[in-house]
Amino acid sequence: DMTVCILGSPTAFLPVLLEGGSRCPGAMVLCLSPAWASRVPSETAPGAWSLLLSRGVSFEAGGHSTLETFVPPRRANYVTGTFTTGASEGGWVGELARDLDCPTGGSVPLAHRLDDLLVTRWVLAARAGLPVPPTLAFVLGPRGDLPEDPVAPGVRVVRLEDPQDQESLVQEEVGAFLGGTAMEPYSQVAVRPAGRRWRGTGARSTHGKAEGEAVARAVGARLRGLREEESVLLEAMVPTARLPAPPPRSPAPRLPVALRICTLVCRSWGDRPQLCQVACDVGRAELPVRHGAALPQGLDSSLQQWGVVAPGQRQALATRLQEAAEAAMAAFLAAEAELSPQQRGGARAHTDLLGVDFLLACVDDTLELVALSANSQRCLETCLLAEAMGRAVGEPPGDLPRLLAEALLHRAQRHLVEGKDILLIGAGGVSKSFVWEAARDYGLRIHLVESDPEHFAAGLVQTFLPYDSREHRRDEEHAERVTELVRARGLRPHACLSYWDDCVVLAALVCQRLGLRGSPPAAVRVAKQKSRTHQHLQRCRWGRPPPAAFAVPCRRLQSHGDVERAAGAVPFPAVAKLEFGAGGVGVRLVESTGQCHAHAARLWRDLRDDADHPGIGLGWGNAMLLMEYVPGTEHDVDLVVFDGRLVGAWVSDNGPTRLPAFLETAACLPSCLPADRQAQLVRAALQCCLACGLRDGVFNVELKLGPGGPRLLEINPRMGGFYLRDWIREVYGPDLLLAAVLVALGLPPVLPARPAPRAHLAGVMCLGSEHGATLGGGGGLAALRALQNRGLVRLNRLFEETAGAGEYEEPCLSVACGGATRAEACLRLLGLCQALGIDSPRYPVEHFLSHFK
Repeated sequence: DMTVCILGSPTAFLPVLLEGGSRCPGAMVLCLSPAWASRVPSETAPGAWSLLLSRGVSFEAGGHSTLETFVPPRRANYVTGTFTTGASEGGWVGELARDLDCPTGGSVPLAHRLDDLLVTRWVLAARAGLPVPPTLAFVLGPRGDLPEDPVAPGVRVVRLEDPQDQESLVQEEVGAFLGGTAMEPYSQVAVRPAGRRWRGTGARSTHGKAEGEAVARAVGARLRGLREEESVLLEAMVPTARLPAPPPRSPAPRLPVALRICTLVCRSWGDRPQLCQVACDVGRAELPVRHGAALPQGLDSSLQQWGVVAPGQRQALATRLQEAAEAAMAAFLAAEAELSPQQRGGARAHTDLLGVDFLLACVDDTLELVALSANSQRCLETCLLAEAMGRAVGEPPGDLPRLLAEALLHRAQRHLVEGKDILLIGAGGVSKSFVWEAARDYGLRIHLVESDPEHFAAGLVQTFLPYDSREHRRDEEHAERVTELVRARGLRPHACLSYWDDCVVLAALVCQRLGLRGSPPAAVRVAKQKSRTHQHLQRCRWGRPPPAAFAVPCRRLQSHGDVERAAGAVPFPAVAKLEFGAGGVGVRLVESTGQCHAHAARLWRDLRDDADHPGIGLGWGNAMLLMEYVPGTEHDVDLVVFDGRLVGAWVSDNGPTRLPAFLETAACLPSCLPADRQAQLVRAALQCCLACGLRDGVFNVELKLGPGGPRLLEINPRMGGFYLRDWIREVYGPDLLLAAVLVALGLPPVLPARPAPRAHLAGVMCLGSEHGATLGGGGGLAALRALQNRGLVRLNRLFEETAGAGEYEEPCLSVACGGATRAEACLRLLGLCQALGIDSPRYPVEHFLSHFK
C-alpha cells in the first residue's frame, strides 16, 4: 500500500487530503492522535524508525473519508504534518516524525530554523541572492545554525560575548548602520527579537532613523533578555511602492497602506521548486502586515489596485515573483543539504513546502521585490484560504491542492521503489547510460541480462547475467534460458522490463514465465513488427473513429517477388524500411517499383544480421515493408498506460527529415500544435496501443499529422529513445524511466494531471559524416561540454562513434537549447550551431528549425 500520512491538525492540509483521495483513493491517511501510530526500528535503515499506523482517517474519491483500523498496521511511505512552533499537537507530531526511514516533509528542527528570521533572511540574501531589508543583527556566541562568518548583502551580523559589557560596541554598530548608505532611502527602523520563542508575538518597536539614541536603547533593552539561540534585529522599514493612482472617488484623505505578497512553493518532480500559489495581504502602512490579520486577495488585482495598469507589466512582475520564490526554495534546500541528519530531524527530513513573503518596493524609480522571511505553514494556510474564498464565489478550482497532492504522492512513490529488484533485459548503448545513474538515485537493485559480456554496465549493477540473446527469432528459447538463469542465481525480481528496442519481446516472455506484470508477449510482437501492426489495426473496426482509421496500407517484403506484389497494393511515392528496424536506419522514400527493387537489393546485401549494424533490429532478420507515404508533420507521443488507462502523455515535434532518407534532423518540446491537434495525436496513439493489446507500460508512438488527422508510423513498445526521457524531465518534471518501473511493479504512477511546461527546448541532431571534423578536431564537442556544465545547452550522446555509414548512418549527438519561448530556444540553438559550424549549406539548421511555428 502507498500511505501518505498527515500528522496532527487537518486544518491546513484538508484540501490536499481530499485531492489526494481523488487521485489515489485510500493513499492519504490523517493521523489525529499519537495513540494511532507507533514507531518500530527500521528493517532497512539502521538507526532509523518506521512509522506504523493502527488507525487513521483515509480519503477516497468524491470527498468521502472513513475512520479505519488497520490490521496489520500500515507502514507510512511519506510523512508530514503540523511541525510549527506553538501548535498544540507539535510535541507528539515532532516525536513521531523524528528519524524516520521514509521521506518526511519537514520536522520540528527544520520548522524552528524557518521560524528564525535571522537564519531565513541570511539564506534569502546570501544563498538566493534576493534583496532583503537592510538588517543589523546581534547574536550571542557562535550560533551553530549560521556560518562562522555570515556575510550576506544587506545583512550584518555582530557577535557579542556579553551585551552588558559591550554597550559601546552596540552603540557604535547602531550608529554606523543608521548612517550607512544602505539606510539612505529609508526613514524608519524597527527593533525586534528573532527566534522561535518570538514567532507571532509581534514584539517590536518602531523608530525614526534620526532617533539614534532611542534606537540604541531599544536594542540594548532587547539584548538584556537574549538567549543563545536568539538574536536582536535592527531593520529598515521598507515601505510599499507608491505608484500613481486614479483620482479618488471621495474627497476623504487616503491612508497609506502596505502590501505583503505571500508565495507558496513545493518541492516537485526532480526536486525542483515549483510555485504553487500567490496571495496578497493589505494593511496599514505603520503596522506590520501579518498573516491572518486580513483576508487575502489575488496578485493581479492587488497590482492593479496599486496602479500597475499595463497587463504586460503585471505579467512581468508575476514572472519575477515566480523566479524569486523558486530561487528562495532552491537556496533553502541547498542549505538544508549541508546540515547533519540530527540538525534536520532525520536523514530523510527535508522541507517540501515553503512559504516566502515579499514586499513590493520602489528602488531608484524601479519596482523591486524585497524578500522578508520564510515559513513552514503560514503561507500554506493563507493560500488555502484564498483558494476556498474563490470557490465560494464560483471561481473554478485552483491548482494548489492538486500540485501539493501530486508532490506528496510522488515522494511516497519514490520511496516505494527503493530497494526493489528489477530484472532488466538488454543494457543498450551509451544512449541508455542514464539508466544506471537513475537506478542508483531511486535505490533500485538492477539485475542485468546482457549479450555483451564486456559491457560497461557490468560493474554498475547488482547482478550481471551475460547471456547471448541477439538471435531474437529464438526468443522463446532465450526466455526459458533466462528464466532458468534467474532462478539458479536465487533472484526473485519484483519487476522485469526492457528499455532496449531489440529486447522488448524477450522481456515480455520472461515476465510471463516469472508471473510479473507486463504487456502480453503477443501484443508486444504485434507492435514490434511494423507491417503486422498496421495489418492488425486495419482489422480493428470498433470505436469512433476505429483504430483502422490510423493505419496505413503496407506490405511485407522478403523477396523481389514481394516487391512486385506490394507495388500493386501500395501507391507511390512510398516508404521502404526494415520490418523490425530502429533509429530510422534503412528508411527511404521510393518513387517507383524500380527504386524499391534497388533499395531492397542494397539493404539485403549490406544489412544481413546484427553484426552488420548492432542495435537496429537485425537480430529479427532483415525483412522489409513497403508502406504508403503519409504527408504532414511528424510527431512523437510518449504514453504512460496503466491497466488500459492513460496516465500521462507528451507530444513532441520533429523537423523535416532529409529526403530521400528519413533521418531525424531537429525536434522541439512542447509541441507547436494547438491543444486540439495534440489531443488528436494522443487519442490516436492510445487507441493504437490498446488495439494491439498494450495495456501496461511506457510506449513511444510515432505518427504523422496531416489535414485528415493522425496516421500511425510505428509503435515502439518501450520508453522513447534518443533525448526524449531527458527532455520530458527538463520541460515537465516526470521521469519516464521511473514511470515504467512503477507500472511494472503494479503501481499507477502519479503524474501531473495538467502538465504545464516550465521551458521550451529545441534541438538538432549531429551526424558524424557532416559534423565529425567540427565536433572532434575543431574542438566543438569540448566547447559544447563546457556550455553544458554551465547549464546553457543540453547534450545527449547517442553513440560513442559514428554509427553506420552513408544511407545507414545514425545521429551521434543531440544538441539542444532552452528558452522561455520556443522562438527564444530556436534562436539560441541557431546561433550556437552557426558559431560551432554545425549549420552549413549541406545541413541547414535554420531550415530545420523553421518548421517549429
